[in-house]
Amino acid sequence: MTTLSELTLTDVCVNFGGLKALSDVSFGVKAGEIVGLIGPNGAGKTTIFNVITGVYKASSGGVSFGGSSIIGQRPYMVLESGVARTFQNIRLFTAMTALENVMVALHCRTKKGVFGAVLRTKSQKKEEELIREKAFKALQFMGVEEYADEISSNLPYGHQRRLEIARALASEPRVILLDEPAAGMNPAESRELMDYILKIRDHGVNVLMVEHDMKVVMGICDRIVVVDHGVMISEGSPEHVQRDPAVIEAYLGQ
Repeated sequence: MTTLSELTLTDVCVNFGGLKALSDVSFGVKAGEIVGLIGPNGAGKTTIFNVITGVYKASSGGVSFGGSSIIGQRPYMVLESGVARTFQNIRLFTAMTALENVMVALHCRTKKGVFGAVLRTKSQKKEEELIREKAFKALQFMGVEEYADEISSNLPYGHQRRLEIARALASEPRVILLDEPAAGMNPAESRELMDYILKIRDHGVNVLMVEHDMKVVMGICDRIVVVDHGVMISEGSPEHVQRDPAVIEAYLGQ
């Protein structure tokens, strides 16, 4: 396993007017890793995701992916570079089927463009069929292929979560950012999700995960980064973070 970081944040600061949302945040996601990003509510975790994916622009500092800066890129450019994400609140296209939801993500990799779609050329039809096949494989990967033709809003909650991950994976990322993937899940669903996240890592996709379920975080993460009030207060193995007095204080108080 290489020790080079696929995704690296260096001294990232984010200011909203006079409010400092992030201050000098620095960490990386190495190849073959699952990294947990934890902290109390309002600590800055989702802000970090938004900076990485181009939703917010860092006030200072850098974000690099695969050795190249992605600071200032628009979200679709970050996705095309190989960084995909899910959201804390499920953002499926509720009137589309599960398969159609995943096919949407694959269109960032298409070549024929709008004219091919309008003219319905032979090559465009072939590409569309390939997209359909790849989308179905993504559903299979996350164990929701039986819902391929079901309207996404009709899926059970835990399966909607897995569908959203399937959609992100269909864009063929090298790093996936999971924002509270176990939120709202029961213990059995969370255990299943852990197996799928390990499968994603073993499939060659690096994972950066925000999660409040400590059983999930401690059970699958190779390394954990802890933030509080926009500042990194700890980084290390699950065992190290569990024992860190700064982490205990952030969650439980003095």
